[in-house]
Amino acid sequence: MKNSRALVMLAVAMLAGLAAVVFASRWLIQTSSNAVTPIAVAAGDVSLGEPLNASLIRTVNWPTGSVPPGAFTDPKTLEGRVVRTSLGRGEPVIESKLAPVGTKGGLSAVIGEGNRAITVRVNDVVGVAGFALPGNYVDVIVNTQEPGKSDAQQSISKIVLEKILVLAVAQQVNRDDTAPKVVNAVTLEVTPDQAEKLDLARSVGTLSLVLRNQVDKATLPTGGATKFTLLGTPVAAPASAPAALPARPARVHYAARPAAKRDCVGVLSGVLGSVECF
Repeated sequence: MKNSRALVMLAVAMLAGLAAVVFASRWLIQTSSNAVTPIAVAAGDVSLGEPLNASLIRTVNWPTGSVPPGAFTDPKTLEGRVVRTSLGRGEPVIESKLAPVGTKGGLSAVIGEGNRAITVRVNDVVGVAGFALPGNYVDVIVNTQEPGKSDAQQSISKIVLEKILVLAVAQQVNRDDTAPKVVNAVTLEVTPDQAEKLDLARSVGTLSLVLRNQVDKATLPTGGATKFTLLGTPVAAPASAPAALPARPARVHYAARPAAKRDCVGVLSGVLGSVECF
């Protein structure tokens, strides 16, 4: 009798333990499924300006509490969208890294709103020995003649544009490559006003690019460098006009006028006499 009671108690305990395991596993599965969110990530490396398609996107479970703002949960909504920056394998695709809807692929997709792209011819010296790469910032210097100067020695070098983004070198727009490339053309992102200045600068003189720090936003006004400032030669002051002589007062000449002829008569008054003229 005692053995049968012990067996019943053992069976009940085993059933209770099995039920607890089943309920706990279901609770863990439900909790884990609620703690992740499926988002779209790059299936491989995606180059700047490349349109997205189903082969370039895959879905992964991401912790719900750390989902990046602007992430996509449906890969179908990314069909045909163009990336503005390069994406690495497994990197989440977010709205800020995409061009506006309807944008076609290519370099035009990465040009900022209101800006333009202009290409200038460079060589290994002008192009900063190939270190002016896509994503870098440069200043543009023009060497030309000073206005009103005909002597070739009176040339001037002046920074005309500052902090200009390099969009592409030759036909390369990849911003992840850091190896220097000696090319014959560099494409810059400028505003319409800057595009006019740059086009005029390359027509009136020779251009040089000056590589600058990407986080340096300071603008330093310069007066330009000439031969005189380069050698420290004082500039001759322009010849001043001769001082005007003080005005001499004009002399006035007075001429004596002859007395007018008058009629005179003698007047006798007693013993006194006088002459009256009319």
